[in-house]
Amino acid sequence: MQSTSAFPQMVDPTLAEMGKNLNEAMKMLEDGQKSAEEERDTKKYTRKDIPGPLQGSGQNMVSILQLVQTLMNEDEEEESQSFRIQNVGEQGHMALLGHSLAAYISVMDKDRLRKLTTRILSDTTLWLCRLFRYENGSAYYHEDDREGLLKVCRLVIHSRYEDYTTEGFNVLYNKQPVIYMSAASRPGLGQYLCNQLGLPLSCLCRVPCNTMFGSQHQMDVASLERILKDDIQSGKSPLLLVANAGTPGAGHTDKLGRLKELCDQYKMWLHVEGVNLATLPLGYVTASILAATKCDSMTLTLGPWLGLPAVPAVTLYRHEDPALSLAAGLTTSQPVEKLRALPLWLSLQYLGHNGIVERIKHASQLSQRLLENLKDLPSIKTSVEHDGNSPVVVFKYFYGGSGSDSTINLNTIERESDAMNQWLGEQLAVLIPSCGVDIVELEDEGTCVRFNPLMTSAVLGTTVEDVDQLVECIKVKIPIIHYTLQMKEEFRLEVERIAGLSYVVDYSWAGLGVLRYEHVSEELDVSKREAELEKINGLLLKKLNELESDLSFSSGPEFGAEKNCIYIGMATEDLDVSELVETIAVMGREIEENSKLLENMTEVVRKGILEAEVQLQKANEERLLEEGVLRQIPLVGSVLNWLSPVQATPKGRTFNLTAGSLESTETTYVSRAQLTGASPPPTPTLGHVKRHPGQKLFKRLSRNSDAMSETSSISHLEEVENLEAAPTPDSQPCNLTDPPTPSVESHSEESHDAEAQDIKTVESESLR
Repeated sequence: MQSTSAFPQMVDPTLAEMGKNLNEAMKMLEDGQKSAEEERDTKKYTRKDIPGPLQGSGQNMVSILQLVQTLMNEDEEEESQSFRIQNVGEQGHMALLGHSLAAYISVMDKDRLRKLTTRILSDTTLWLCRLFRYENGSAYYHEDDREGLLKVCRLVIHSRYEDYTTEGFNVLYNKQPVIYMSAASRPGLGQYLCNQLGLPLSCLCRVPCNTMFGSQHQMDVASLERILKDDIQSGKSPLLLVANAGTPGAGHTDKLGRLKELCDQYKMWLHVEGVNLATLPLGYVTASILAATKCDSMTLTLGPWLGLPAVPAVTLYRHEDPALSLAAGLTTSQPVEKLRALPLWLSLQYLGHNGIVERIKHASQLSQRLLENLKDLPSIKTSVEHDGNSPVVVFKYFYGGSGSDSTINLNTIERESDAMNQWLGEQLAVLIPSCGVDIVELEDEGTCVRFNPLMTSAVLGTTVEDVDQLVECIKVKIPIIHYTLQMKEEFRLEVERIAGLSYVVDYSWAGLGVLRYEHVSEELDVSKREAELEKINGLLLKKLNELESDLSFSSGPEFGAEKNCIYIGMATEDLDVSELVETIAVMGREIEENSKLLENMTEVVRKGILEAEVQLQKANEERLLEEGVLRQIPLVGSVLNWLSPVQATPKGRTFNLTAGSLESTETTYVSRAQLTGASPPPTPTLGHVKRHPGQKLFKRLSRNSDAMSETSSISHLEEVENLEAAPTPDSQPCNLTDPPTPSVESHSEESHDAEAQDIKTVESESLR
């Protein structure tokens, strides 16, 4: 926004104050994020987060703006990526000032208001018609970009059916109107028109796109002509055709010249919309786009094209009867409604003709630069029009190898290409956010990545350097996708080779593959088996994520069809698939064995405690018989014990975890030490793989590491010879092949302590 020093030169001091207040408000909202980030670290919740009653004394503007800034950033912690207000720039401030001015102008007296709104409306309409080469046109300004087409449909209905104003829908019954639009049009547009016009969905006809010749995203003109002939023969009235100058998905343009001829032949209204209409102000415009200037109406979305916030969309149209335009709602007699054009009126003057053309030209150059670089990448396929001048670039990864490669299953690659391109698009959007790439689903091509700078570059500030970074990022991601596809078949075979693992087919997952550990006893019922599978696979996933590797492991999509699975991410060139699968199998068996050992030990301890309680109860009864009843009376028993003490040995029980048996504590009290039994059998552990310094798990050794491998092998052999020659503490040779026997405490020390405490409690009760 321009400096506030210019505002005092205005005639009306209220306008100067309005501009000053807007400038201060925008500065507060934009700079307030720094203080919000500092407060977020010290205070998690504030009183402003909780709705409360309206204050009776009111608040000043600064407090209200601070509340607005807080509400705009309150969800920032919940989002994975930090949200920041886009820098709207000075031209954006002009658009925002227009809304404030519209509110101020609306309270003027009627005569001055009418003159001012007429001037604003006529100026803006004249500028837009000249910019977009649309001669003798009128303009309708609207917030919803579909509303202009809706008003045009009402205008055509009023023009086609003369008695529609008096008789209403009765005149449509005998001759049903039909609205035609391409199958590539944006979803939901036809249903919206029918709902707002009160027409049945039978009045909507979707024209198929080309299948044999031309672009597969263009409307099939021959099919449209056949449909028109059939509808006329059946008594229907062709009303309006919606064509695309840049389809919502691929950005292709219909054959507007041929469609205009067809509309003139069958007396239909031709309406055009699409992002390619933004190129009309440029010095050179292709013939396919230039044909849009001959249509009956077109819709322009100048906000994203020029980076202007909160400006209305514009529908330019040609019609000679102002009464019908007023009846359809395209014109209005209310001066306040004409103020919708005020933000656009200010912004267009601020940018000027050259500024508008320069912004659109910059966006077109960005798309051409990306397209030229993508043509040099052999694994990237683009979907562009034949003239190559579309500002929308749609591309996707495809495998360019041949079926002779035994490691590649071409049928699998074709099914999983959508998932790979989905991953590619997500990576590019995260790594290069200034380019604004997104993911689009096309009917024939499937999942693709789209770069549409006309809709994003003005807001995001995309530069040529950003496009170059995008190309470099694509070059880095292509080998990752290629290696992952190459190893998928090997991964499947390795998983199917090892017992206890099952390969899960999920074509929607972008990664090496999906598996499940299922080596669980068949004796369990279905519910217990599912619970055990969930437990083991959950622990296995946790352990895999703790490993130092370049692979990513997850439980898959939140609402995926497969449960209790391990989803493995994208692979690299040096990935050792066999080692990966074997490691997963060994870790799964280790978790299962430990789980079974703990369950068996828990059951044995529980039974031992019950048996100890029974034996201690019997011991108490025997002691009662030996000592007599009199010794159990408090006072009498104390006198008898003093006169004639009883020499009784404490009788307790100890539980041997190794043998799983209950034993007497007499030997413990005699020897004053607890004797241990035999050692338990060893538990399976993950085998250690000899690795070089800095080498991560699941990595094959590269050729550059051959010399290092030989040196480390010699040093390893010398280490083994020294170990074999050195005597053990018991003067016995060390057996390198036998693993050390772990002690029983290594299984569950916490369970040991808890169970020993229970036994001591029972023993102390017996002594009392």
